[in-house]
Amino acid sequence: MTRRISLASAVLAAALFALSPRLGAQAPSDNFNRIVQIASTYDVELNVIYRTANNWDAKLDIIRPRRASTPSPTVIYFHGGGWTNGTKDAGLMSALPYLEMGWTVVNVEYRMAGVSLAPAAVEDVRCAMRWVYRHAKEYNFDLSRLVLTGNSAGGHLALIGGMLTEDAGLDLGCPGDRGAGPVNTDPLKVAAIVNWYGISDVKELLDGPNRRAFAVMWHGSLPNREAISTQVSPLTYVRSGLPPVITIHGDADPTVPYTQALRLRDALDKAGVPNELVTVPKGGHGGFSVDENLWIYSAIRAFLDRHVGVLGHS
Repeated sequence: MTRRISLASAVLAAALFALSPRLGAQAPSDNFNRIVQIASTYDVELNVIYRTANNWDAKLDIIRPRRASTPSPTVIYFHGGGWTNGTKDAGLMSALPYLEMGWTVVNVEYRMAGVSLAPAAVEDVRCAMRWVYRHAKEYNFDLSRLVLTGNSAGGHLALIGGMLTEDAGLDLGCPGDRGAGPVNTDPLKVAAIVNWYGISDVKELLDGPNRRAFAVMWHGSLPNREAISTQVSPLTYVRSGLPPVITIHGDADPTVPYTQALRLRDALDKAGVPNELVTVPKGGHGGFSVDENLWIYSAIRAFLDRHVGVLGHS
């Protein structure tokens, strides 16, 4: 069941975000006007089921321009949480910069380790992408301007979602594609990937000095965990012809090694894939300051303008 609501709660959150740098001060009228404009021009559909697996309904939210008559550039967002926790609801704030640009946002949840081990989350990502493809006309998704993004584990899912090859077989169980319903066998192409400190080498996090408990938990006691970790690592699929990638990563990140961002950049460079690495000096695992985020989003907007060719609102 879907549910349509107003953006009142999102507007309140946006207002607090806009006011946070200057607590106690009056909100600038232009900020307030933009918040009201966003609230007045977007529709929201919550908890649309895009697949069911392990007796668990995988859901997504759609935030799109109201009364849009032409296809809109669309960003698909995947939340973080080390494949073990986190919610799509907590990722709503990440939609605001794209709403400001006039984009449609698809906010996706996926199976956690407690529901299903790796590579289930990647399967869900591919099925969510296929759902967007199937419903492009209904929701005015512009498939030629489709961007994937996410932070941490969500950054990994954005990377693997846009880089995975068809022969990997991780979207064979998508409803309406390989089973009953309208068939969609189109290659899943995206225009760009915005990777916020995502994991590019999952296998590295299973053992050795960069071992991370969340990666171990995602694989559990799978007997073929090394093969699966390689299968779901974006670095496995680096090749020419990939969509442009912009990576944001703090060089003091204690959770996802900054060296993974460097290795990804070098591999993409070698393959001739347009990419950019935005390094936050002394930056940790997210939690960047307002000024840092303004700088980061300026780089993202410029990157998308170059490679996707649309900025939307100024």
